[in-house]
Amino acid sequence: MPWNTFVEGDNLDVLPTLPTVDLVYIDPPYNTGNDFAYKDAFGGHAAWVAFMRPRLAAARDVLRETGAIFVSIDDNEAAHLRLLMDELYGEQNFLAQVVVNLNPKGRQLGKGFATSHEYLLVYARDARRTVLDATSADTVDERDFPLTTQDGRRYRHLPLRNTNKKFNPVTARTLHFTVWGDPESGRVSTTPFAGAVEIGPVFGDGRPAVWRWSRPRIDERPDDLVCRRVQGRLGERVDVFQRDWLHPGVPGGRRKKLRTIWLAEEVGSTDTAVQELKDLVGHVFESPKPTGLVRRILSTMPDDAVVLDFFAGSGTTGHAVALQNAADRGSRRCISVNSAEPTRDGSNARNAGFLTVADITRARLRAVAETVGGGLEEVGGRIDA
Repeated sequence: MPWNTFVEGDNLDVLPTLPTVDLVYIDPPYNTGNDFAYKDAFGGHAAWVAFMRPRLAAARDVLRETGAIFVSIDDNEAAHLRLLMDELYGEQNFLAQVVVNLNPKGRQLGKGFATSHEYLLVYARDARRTVLDATSADTVDERDFPLTTQDGRRYRHLPLRNTNKKFNPVTARTLHFTVWGDPESGRVSTTPFAGAVEIGPVFGDGRPAVWRWSRPRIDERPDDLVCRRVQGRLGERVDVFQRDWLHPGVPGGRRKKLRTIWLAEEVGSTDTAVQELKDLVGHVFESPKPTGLVRRILSTMPDDAVVLDFFAGSGTTGHAVALQNAADRGSRRCISVNSAEPTRDGSNARNAGFLTVADITRARLRAVAETVGGGLEEVGGRIDA
């Protein structure tokens, strides 16, 4: 089955015909008055919301219970979109409002501030069941792991004591116990041994605390713990630390929680997005999204996810899916939907022979299939689920 499928048609008509999907990403018209890609001078927030509501509702119907939706938006409609998403997807399924730094230099035209960001609103279909993993290997910094074993493995020391004062002997009684450790050899055990001293978890001010690990876990992983002398506020004491490995022995390696600010240097910018498109089909779209942005979104879901973009624009999502599959040997599939909205007279796209926005999407996905691989299926108006 090809990695990419392109459907030309009105998304409101196409959405009910689609199979269920795991992930939706859309970059809808922003109600800015820019009529390059869509007739999106809606004449007011109410008209924009009325345009978006049935489309977002239809997307919810094809989104699996374990799935999630990401929506790009700017300040013009961010507040209204948040309320609309709360209404359709449920406030309890809100996951994040991510700030995306797509224009590091800031927009210098017009009055006021030099805007350098947009947003991503992220909702689960059901937050209790979603498989979305808001972590990434890309955000792990090796410099945070300054220690090295003799066989070359990198690690850092983390206090075994729980540093969150919400967890204490009253709230987590089973985690308040003593262990034994030898600061000379580093050995730690839940039972006494020769040369060991008894160690209880305490905060820096001497108040009793709790461990992060239970007794059974300490017994299971003694080699991941070390006893050391440390200087505290009350003088020298003996404490227990976890060896936190850079490359733990788990599938996929170490991952770190994604922050809610995504910098252009991490995910790309509008400038890099324009160049990506230009390299394939020319400078024919005003403000495409960078593939790096979509690839970060893809990294939050399983590598066999079915992805939907029903405002496909220049085809960034399909391009990103192909790049990510090629990079990690995933089997993601992307359904891109775009209408035959005419391009503007005199625009770069019209001058290059693209009569509709769908023509741009199709041309890019064809070029992606030729250069990256994965193939392309083109469908005329609907998919029979």
